[in-house]
Amino acid sequence: MKVLLIGANVASTPYYVYPLGLSMVASALKKAGHEARQFDFLKNQMSVESIEKEIRSFLPDIIGISLRNIDNVNLMNNQRYLDAVKEIVSKIRHVTEAPVVIGGSGFSIMPEAILKEVGADHGIVGEGESLMVQFADNAAKGMYPEKGCIRSSGHMKGHDIPSACYDPDIMEFYLKSGNIASVQTKRGCTHRCVYCSYPVLEGSVIRPRNPVSVADDIETLIDTHKASYIFFTDSVFNDDDGSYLGVIEEMKKRNIYIPWTAFFKPEGLNDKDVELMKETGLKAVEIGADASTDITLKKLGKSFRFKDIVKCNDLFARHGIATAHFYMFGCPGETRETVMAGLENIKSLKKTVSFIFMGIRILPDTILQRIAVTEGLLSKENTLLESAYYIAPGIEKEWLEKTLTEGFSGIKNCIFPPDAMDGSLQFLHKLGYPGSLWDMLVQADKKRRRERVHETD
Repeated sequence: MKVLLIGANVASTPYYVYPLGLSMVASALKKAGHEARQFDFLKNQMSVESIEKEIRSFLPDIIGISLRNIDNVNLMNNQRYLDAVKEIVSKIRHVTEAPVVIGGSGFSIMPEAILKEVGADHGIVGEGESLMVQFADNAAKGMYPEKGCIRSSGHMKGHDIPSACYDPDIMEFYLKSGNIASVQTKRGCTHRCVYCSYPVLEGSVIRPRNPVSVADDIETLIDTHKASYIFFTDSVFNDDDGSYLGVIEEMKKRNIYIPWTAFFKPEGLNDKDVELMKETGLKAVEIGADASTDITLKKLGKSFRFKDIVKCNDLFARHGIATAHFYMFGCPGETRETVMAGLENIKSLKKTVSFIFMGIRILPDTILQRIAVTEGLLSKENTLLESAYYIAPGIEKEWLEKTLTEGFSGIKNCIFPPDAMDGSLQFLHKLGYPGSLWDMLVQADKKRRRERVHETD
């Protein structure tokens, strides 16, 4: 079967992210004997006319659409992404009668509501590598399921998760736009953060890929695609099982060195581990702090406290690794007192950049949704298709915005609202600066500190 896979992502901030899930589904389809072609909406200037041209050229039997995010989870500048998907589906309908199948992490969060909203024929909930292959295999025999959502009964084992089939043209576009190539080393999340959908999407058991396969992917990106920076897309890179160290050890065994970044939780690390990662190219880390006081960290379901965040930040700083933190104000348990304490905690961190969010996007089937319903902030009938944000009762939105704006005013390494520097980061990427760029912001802040000290001498 000929399958056209469309990456429907329209987000380009804070930097462009290669459509990795799409490429992994393409890989599985090709391995099963189907012909798969990848099309990226962003690469084609978000032009539905280019989709029509692609369809008429390829004449696919099946069209798959990958939806990574439904919105930008930013209360201060909310952007909805589903309208673009509706437009894509509408254009497809005018060109071909091929069945339209939608999937991806964003879709799987609220599948029935999104399927109805965008008008696709079928929806795949869960891992598309297995379900899309089954769909194509059955379609080749003339067998199609009833319209609606198709669900997996389980999760793929780690060693069955395929390497991505990196499309050279799409990869070239993303490397020119941000110089970052994506790799996944595992799926699953053992944590129970109240707002997060990862355990719902990927399960609560860590399923690591074979480190040899991961290293093969990295070498392909370096040798074939000339990638100069890697982003490990795992929900948490430094998992409690330590599978991440197997990847690092395989990279070191092969003498692979390339600048890379990933999401880290602020516990379970030591100097030896950081030094080992640095030897393979660790350049910058994004720390999932999320809350800024012990009270709100506990209410979010975190296993660590703010002292652990400080310790982790200092650990990376000692090794010259740039860090970025992400904080959400308005968490369950938030009060005016915790807001003020959180401001000071964040500002006390050294050699780092902090991005500040106001409110938490409520997602279906999360503990936060149940909390919001119990507190009367959300109705049980709300599908959450339209963005809904949690701000703790007793915290007025206007007061919180004013307090955060004034509290972080003039502090260059504390970014509020969180997209305040998106334009600058994109501009630097277009000039050819690679990677996350947190290190550049950290260096700029260190320079300002030195200048202030010099002025007082």
